[in-house]
Formats: sequence, structure tokens, C-alpha cells
Amino acid sequence: MNKENKTLIITDLADRLATNKNFYLADTSELPSNKTSSLRRKCFDQNIKLIVVKNTLLQKAMERTNDEEFKPLYVALKGSTSIMFCDSAAAPAKLIKEFRIANKKPVLKGAYVEHSVYIGDDQLDTLAAIKSKNELIGDIIGLLQSPIQNVVSALSSSSDKLLGVEQEAS
Repeated sequence: MNKENKTLIITDLADRLATNKNFYLADTSELPSNKTSSLRRKCFDQNIKLIVVKNTLLQKAMERTNDEEFKPLYVALKGSTSIMFCDSAAAPAKLIKEFRIANKKPVLKGAYVEHSVYIGDDQLDTLAAIKSKNELIGDIIGLLQSPIQNVVSALSSSSDKLLGVEQEAS
């Protein structure tokens, strides 16, 4: 690979890192070609962009973004590295968990999710449990509606009691 190609790849990766607030680093090495194709298909179906990258080029792209938040991920840049870009914070973690039911890989090396860094495969359950923005909004709306529903329920039941007391008095 010549210097021009490397520069183009670093620039492309730096642009992707700057525009995506969620990405995962995974080890997909030693997966047979049919399993790799299956993983890529599942990624495509869930709108996850999977790219195999060279560690040195990815580190240079991280350095080029001038984002100090990426520095803790440098320790994960050993061995084979695939990077997964996605809008949803939990989708890649859920996909990896699902895929690993029948396979040993991919192994999570690290993740950058909403300005937080996660290192190691032991973080997979934590990442899979992250709720999306819409799920959090739904939870908040549910919490806000609960007291209102209790008040309406209490008022409607007490009006029935008052009506019953009023009819007995007549």
C-alpha cells in the first residue's frame, strides 16, 4: 500500500470518527469466510457499517481528530481489528452477543459510545443494556403519566363513592 492510499484511508477514517458518536472495535479474525459473510449481512441489515482496518492507520486517524477521548482505546489496537459504526449505541453489542451464541467471535476489544470509552469483552453486557434515546423518552413519558393516571383514577373512583353516598342520603 503506497503512501497516498494510506493518507486517503486515514482521512476517511478520521472523517467517520468525527461524524459518528458510536463505534465498536472487535476482533473478527479466525472466522471462516461463510461466518464472516453472515456477520457482514447481519451488520448490513441492522445499519451497522463493518470495516476491517489496520491498527496503525486507525490510531493515526484517531490522532488526526485531535480527540483526547480516543486515547484510552489505543490499548485495544492490537491484533486484528474491525470497526463497527452505528447510530444506535447498543445495536453492535446486541449483534455481537447474538452472533456469539453459535461462534467464538467477534470479541469486543473496545467501544466509544456517546463520549464514553469501554475497554474489553467484559463490557459487552453493559453496552447491550444501553437504551436508545427513543426508549429513554418512552420511559420518561411513562413515569410522567403514572402519577396523572393515579390522580384521574382516584378522582373517578371518589366521584362514584360520592354519588353513592348522595343517593343513600336522598
